[in-house]
Amino acid sequence: MRGSDLARAALEAAKAEAKARGVTKGRAKGSSSAGRSSVSRKRRRWSGPGADDRDPQPLGRLASRIMADRGWQGQLAGGHVFSRWAALVGDEVAEHAKPVTLQDGELTVQASSTAWATQLRLLQRQLLTKIAAGVGKDVVRRLKVQGPAAPSWRYGPRHVPGRGPRDTYG
Repeated sequence: MRGSDLARAALEAAKAEAKARGVTKGRAKGSSSAGRSSVSRKRRRWSGPGADDRDPQPLGRLASRIMADRGWQGQLAGGHVFSRWAALVGDEVAEHAKPVTLQDGELTVQASSTAWATQLRLLQRQLLTKIAAGVGKDVVRRLKVQGPAAPSWRYGPRHVPGRGPRDTYG
């Protein structure tokens, strides 16, 4: 017996079995097309044309989901204050002041001179409004302005009491 004769015999045997079970022309007896589609949906392994959790997701969406699940929104918003400082407060202010720390809603800013420290204290409300518009309302609630860092005049083991040299360093 040749291979083609074996295949033909197997096909005839399968047809006879199907006829004995009541299946005709590829469809079970008494089944409608609606019933067949619901069965095929259960067996289907691909997601189809609609959106599905198994579909590839954009990296930004996954990062946002992880950030929300772990409660990192506050830390990321604080990072935006530092990374986008010039865009938030303006180029002129950013040229003369830099953010130092952000803890518990209090942003510490260091000015380049005492005159700019005074100016920043006067502009405090406007700066807080600009920052809130850029990164969120409750990220920065208070602004603490520091003057320039002055060098220490206390060298050696002995120290003379008094005010020391006075200069604005800026």
